[in-house]
Amino acid sequence: MVPDDEGGGLMRTDLLTDAVAGLDEALAAVDGFDEVLVAGLLRPQPAQAHGLAALAEAVSGSPLAARVAEAAEKTAAGAAGEDHFVALAAARTALLGSVHDALVLRIEEAVGRPRDERSAATAGNAEYAVNLLTAARSWLCDVARAGWQGIDHELVGGAAPVVSAMLPDAALRRLATLLDGFAAELAASCPGAALERVPVRRWADLWSRAMLLTVPGAAASAAGGTEATGRLLPLGVDVQEHATAVQAQVHAVFEPADGGTPRLVRASVSAPKPDTVVGAGLWQLLRPHMSLLTAVSEGRAMELDAMPLTGEGDLIWDDARARTGEPAEVFATARVALPTTAAFPTAPLDRHPARIAVPVLLEGYAVEEGEDGVVFQVAGQRLAVDTDRVPAAGPLTPDVVASSAACVGLLRWDAGEFLVQPLAVERTVRKKSVAVHAGAWAGGTTDKAGIRAEKAATDAVTVLRERAGRLLRK
Repeated sequence: MVPDDEGGGLMRTDLLTDAVAGLDEALAAVDGFDEVLVAGLLRPQPAQAHGLAALAEAVSGSPLAARVAEAAEKTAAGAAGEDHFVALAAARTALLGSVHDALVLRIEEAVGRPRDERSAATAGNAEYAVNLLTAARSWLCDVARAGWQGIDHELVGGAAPVVSAMLPDAALRRLATLLDGFAAELAASCPGAALERVPVRRWADLWSRAMLLTVPGAAASAAGGTEATGRLLPLGVDVQEHATAVQAQVHAVFEPADGGTPRLVRASVSAPKPDTVVGAGLWQLLRPHMSLLTAVSEGRAMELDAMPLTGEGDLIWDDARARTGEPAEVFATARVALPTTAAFPTAPLDRHPARIAVPVLLEGYAVEEGEDGVVFQVAGQRLAVDTDRVPAAGPLTPDVVASSAACVGLLRWDAGEFLVQPLAVERTVRKKSVAVHAGAWAGGTTDKAGIRAEKAATDAVTVLRERAGRLLRK
């Protein structure tokens, strides 16, 4: 929502509400296959055979057609092998990848941002322990045959030795971590026959991704990585918190020192955490690992010197290659730099609708509050606001969002619609425009509420360290 004479243009929000051709059909085929996995593939029933046939039909015009058709037929007859299950996982992943691509194209049309026509390649020439990949694939096939309703502790426990053998190998750690988390979720839900509610889409996502990662070479890092030298202008922080871990992902605009095209990039930091550390206390766990969080909190740019950058736009952060730069106000960056910034391509296995998180600037909207939560009325179109994603580790709250007049956020797609996750908003306080950021406390704060939350977290961490020390002394 930036005037053309300031480097931007109006967002076509009508494009975000228009139907995307073929999207419903692709998702219906995915849903049909996901239901097949609920009862398992050992002795498929007629309804499951229909779901398998629909998946094969959905990719009938692709290079996967013959292999998936054979896999669907063999699986429906209860005679599928491991290669057939890999083909089914590939078909499902390809369909979701096509949905991802269609939605990203629609977003690019709506925001009028430059498009990167390159494809993200994967690096080759890596060596893999084929026996471990085979063992992982065998376990995943056993799980698929049993189905989510047929899982038990003995079956799920079969992943443990495979994960233990994989973890020491850096090339297999990605798959090992996925299998470990997947098995933990399944174990927490055993026995499957007693489940009242099955997370059908999530478990099918995890299963199909893990199946493809058992193919040698599939887990290779994205090719085309380089080194970034230039100025980094932060846009905001997305915090993802779980009971035992927390991650902060900084979205930013990178301006190359050689005058090349500005790029949308990300920099992430993760840390394990006890479940008693919540809210602003999370920053204490993350700050020591990434100086960028302090720059975000202080509203400053950072100067990068040969910072490793993957082919998908992820900075491999190294504090030794960064120094704090000049003040850089988020909304100024969004208004001036964001409209001409290009995104990196997405690697094939990462093409999934849930991964979409595109930085956008919204201005001039009206706000609705109702049973559906906060909604922005943008150019006559309704755009849902995902306030549930706003972290408690900062001063940005749903009430603040509802009183805003401008918003920098991440455009996402969930449950069949586009929505925006606020990273920062502008609101009027005593006739002055004030910016409120989700990551305002990332590097420390003088805010009274933030100080209280930090102190509570410090006390919790101190107690835990004392208890750990006593246990170690015993």
